[in-house]
Amino acid sequence: MARPVIVDCDPGHDDALAILLAAGSPAVDLLAITTVAGNQTLDKTTLNARRVCTVAGIAVPIAAGCDRPLLRPLVTAAEVHGDSGLDGPDWPEPAVPLSDGHAVDLIVEHVMGRPGEVTLVPIGPLTNVAMALRREPRIASRVREVVLMGGSADRGNVTPAAEFNVFADPEAAAVVFDAGWPLTMVGLNLTRQAPVTADVLGRIEAIGTPLAAVVVQLLGFYHGRYAGRPEPGPPLHDPCAVARVIDPALVACREAVVAVETQGRWTSGATVVDYAAGAGRPANASVATELDAPAFWDLLLDALGRLPGPA
Repeated sequence: MARPVIVDCDPGHDDALAILLAAGSPAVDLLAITTVAGNQTLDKTTLNARRVCTVAGIAVPIAAGCDRPLLRPLVTAAEVHGDSGLDGPDWPEPAVPLSDGHAVDLIVEHVMGRPGEVTLVPIGPLTNVAMALRREPRIASRVREVVLMGGSADRGNVTPAAEFNVFADPEAAAVVFDAGWPLTMVGLNLTRQAPVTADVLGRIEAIGTPLAAVVVQLLGFYHGRYAGRPEPGPPLHDPCAVARVIDPALVACREAVVAVETQGRWTSGATVVDYAAGAGRPANASVATELDAPAFWDLLLDALGRLPGPA
């Protein structure tokens, strides 16, 4: 039976692939897509979610959420994702409409309406999810689980200590990690095991559909932003969280205490991971540690091949 899922995102190239993986997997019942400011401003990330759904033939509610972090100025990642947040393809006008309601209300409505069933997959800054907890604290006991892309058990990518999604709104991340619900952190230490290589691009191109051609353009741009770096390609962060939901065996995890640093001058946004659960604190997260990369790419390509493309 397909698992009901809400993807909360800030598209973003890797977010786009995460949406496609969720929508194209028979194991997922994609209830809604909610958007947040992060990789770009809210108007752009919301437009990008509609663009992705249009070219893939995905018909689910899309609701816009918070346009800024809880306490801090907005930071974006145009240096990675471009001015639009999803540079690369020549996008058609989106045909998928935007829902009237707010993302926070939509999250609360689905979780409260289906106790124990809905999985939240936040793959952007955690502002919407923190606000949903503040709006209705009971969602912490009603959600099935939260599987987020964010943080790191080793080094960061915005600063040496911090990953972008947590760095962008560490106060929201602290609320989410401290909520007492089942939570899995899929951080940079895991997602760096899924680089977009030339071989991956070739396999996607070989699918031969119009959607695959758009994905190749997307990932070609994304790959170009990593030119000159020692990695074989840019990590495809966000789909790793969706893959964990689809097939937990693909992503090995360890229980840990995770604390979010909100005050450090040099470490703000760091996720401090204690696998030993020190000082008597119980674990509050499963931390992703190892990816079955060949199976991950097979899963993603299968999902891309299943999607119908534009109507």
